[in-house]
Amino acid sequence: MIFNVSSALLDALVLSVAQKSDTYGYKITQEIRSAIEMSESTLYPVLRRLLKSDALSSYDREYMGRNRRYYKITPYGSELLEKYRDEWENFKERIGDVLNESDGGENLEQTAVFG
Repeated sequence: MIFNVSSALLDALVLSVAQKSDTYGYKITQEIRSAIEMSESTLYPVLRRLLKSDALSSYDREYMGRNRRYYKITPYGSELLEKYRDEWENFKERIGDVLNESDGGENLEQTAVFG
């Protein structure tokens, strides 16, 4: 992807995945990878930030003889996710208006360059 991904967008994606059900790091990474490229090493700082801000909570559960850390969205995290979703819709609309705007052929130079 040629567009940079902001920390706010990563937070929103993680919270969105966690809102579906309690989940763990690898599963979060796999779900987000369906939309953008992301490594697990990118995910863990996001999880720490969301835990520190009380948007997520965590707990450990045994899985196949080992502990697995699960992440759960908090009430504050749900509120934050709704704000992110509202802002995302606003952002998509504003960007779409510019990217998809037709200038009626007035910008012929750009058409010739990208043409």
